Amino acid sequence: MDSTVKPQGNDDPVAEPPPAAAGLQPFLHDAVVTLHAPSLVVSRADGQLGGGADGFYHGDRRALSRLTVAAEGIALAPVLGGLLGADRADFRSVLRGLGETTPDPAVTLHRRRGTAAGRLEETIEVTNAGSEHVRLRLTVTAGTDLATMEQVKSGRPPEAVAPQAADGDGDGAVLAWRGGDFTVGLASEPAPDTLHAPAGRLSYDVDLGPGTSWSATLSCTAAHADGDQFPAAPAGRLPWRTPAPRSADRRLDRWLEQSLADLDRLRLTDPESPREGRRDQFLAAGAPWFLTLFGRDSLWAARMLLPLGTDLAAGTLRTLARRQGVVTDPATEEQPGKILHEVRRDTLRIADRLSLPPVYYGTVDATPLWITLLHDAWRWGMPRQEVERLLPHAESALAWMRDQADASGDGFLKYVDRTGRGLSNQGWKDSDDSIRHRDGRLADPPIALCEVQAYAYEAARAGAALLRAFGRPGADAWEEWAHRLALRFRERFWVEDERGPYPAVALDGRGRPADAVTSGFGHLLGTGLLDEEEGALLAARLTGPDLDAGHGLRTLSSESVGYNPYGYHTGSIWPHDTAVAVHGLVRAGFPDAAASLADGLLTASAAFGARLPELFAGHGGGAGSGPAPYPASCRPQAWAAASSVLVLRAALGLDADVPGGTVTVAPAFASAFAPLTVTGLQVGGERLDVSVAADGSVEVTAPEGLNVLGS
Repeated sequence: MDSTVKPQGNDDPVAEPPPAAAGLQPFLHDAVVTLHAPSLVVSRADGQLGGGADGFYHGDRRALSRLTVAAEGIALAPVLGGLLGADRADFRSVLRGLGETTPDPAVTLHRRRGTAAGRLEETIEVTNAGSEHVRLRLTVTAGTDLATMEQVKSGRPPEAVAPQAADGDGDGAVLAWRGGDFTVGLASEPAPDTLHAPAGRLSYDVDLGPGTSWSATLSCTAAHADGDQFPAAPAGRLPWRTPAPRSADRRLDRWLEQSLADLDRLRLTDPESPREGRRDQFLAAGAPWFLTLFGRDSLWAARMLLPLGTDLAAGTLRTLARRQGVVTDPATEEQPGKILHEVRRDTLRIADRLSLPPVYYGTVDATPLWITLLHDAWRWGMPRQEVERLLPHAESALAWMRDQADASGDGFLKYVDRTGRGLSNQGWKDSDDSIRHRDGRLADPPIALCEVQAYAYEAARAGAALLRAFGRPGADAWEEWAHRLALRFRERFWVEDERGPYPAVALDGRGRPADAVTSGFGHLLGTGLLDEEEGALLAARLTGPDLDAGHGLRTLSSESVGYNPYGYHTGSIWPHDTAVAVHGLVRAGFPDAAASLADGLLTASAAFGARLPELFAGHGGGAGSGPAPYPASCRPQAWAAASSVLVLRAALGLDADVPGGTVTVAPAFASAFAPLTVTGLQVGGERLDVSVAADGSVEVTAPEGLNVLGS
């Protein structure tokens, strides 16, 4: 006897998802995100695209906002959905009641998704494992609003755009959409049995005997007429060596594996590179909101990945150097020597309060971070001639730091948004309410952040080392500049509460300390700005229960006025922020404190399936079974993924001075993962392997010519 379901008309058989609240940023915490920058796909765990931020995106435009699969008159029961790496996902559902002669499911739907640059491919397979012959009508509904990323993020996307039939255009497309210079095409193999173009509906009549399957492949392509602003990187040319870790703690191995897969798919290239076949590569900040060049994010991520090679750092440095400020432009906040904040295809407008030009320089920390990355890449083995070619840019960046500090009148690097439409806070904690006093009052601009002074101190000393090594003038002056900055910092930033002294998060526009207790302490450690006693004070504060939530550092102490575990920078946890503290604690000589924070990150990584998000809620380990997501967080995010490598580096006590002929392996807390073997690290362009045995003994295979130093 056939188990047959008759078609029930032409109405869309898929129920509409609940509408998102208009004007609110869509949530992403339960989304499955596959990516291959500059493209990505966001869907629910059942594989359906159909609400909120769901969609196939390319170059900050939504190419598809809807791609649903339904069997007419049959309920789909999702049973499994998730990632297979970074750019692939898998979804399975049961067609309830169809062909069932026992309580066992008989007919299943399998969706296999692959994401490439400018392309989404999805194979839909129906399998009949039952003993009955079945017939059904399968319907795919596709649609788009061609929204910009800012429209999606604002919660106010435009109306849907009607598709056009595209039969016979030579590429197999059956539907097409166009919006300005952006075109989208959807192809099907085999062709649908019925096409209802105005509704974007493709229907297939499926006839399956016992033990047989049927499949169709949908391919959606999207393109800007003028090409990609930052094209995808070549699949076969990773700018780093992929290590092979094996440890007693499989959480670490899995975190590294997933992170490196995600970082691979976050790679973009600079079309302004002089050699088209060897374009410079950098990492986009994160998916979906920030899949483009961000100065601060790209610099931090490249710095974290230095133990895997210097090619990414070199590409990032050159990409940003080509766009380094040369004029003073109040509208974009460009200044000579300044490193940019972000690059978009169009002006970014968020409601009525924010309007950022396509190339925006509103960041106070990218410039010193650029200098420090150049120095660190040189020490890890970036070729001397490549470093030398970037030294004029380093001198311009140093001059910007000096001139910016002189302009403030008190010798500190500060920021203020003079346009009234830019970012009111221009450090990494760039939300409007992030910088505050202990009593909850927001700090008034201009604002001098504590960590930015530490970045500037480290950059000045790094710049001095570069200038001296390459025979250029000014090294002594920059060392003296850094010394005076440290003295000023000690005099002006340190405050005290009932637990003792600590540095304020910032000085406000009147020079008063904004004395909130924050995770920013971790960014000061290891930079050289603090003495040993000051470092010990901060190590103790970082491991206190008000900041250490058990799976990472809260951005704001839980005892502070205004603390919110879901606050973007006022109580949430950012993995990169904690990883910076872990590395800083090791550099400052506090490995036990670092080990505790690192273990918290591993706990969080396991809770998030090894793909740590941009941030998550700061409730703490005692608040539930695991960390709660921040619902609108990017995932993956470049510096969250790269944090896995920085934690590994801290655990192994890795450092390099290729110009000086040394590599240091001084395990700090690697015994927590022992036996631990990491093969395929890189220093000086050559392979570095490290093993830490259960008894703590260390074995290192280093490139010829490098002297291995230990603890």
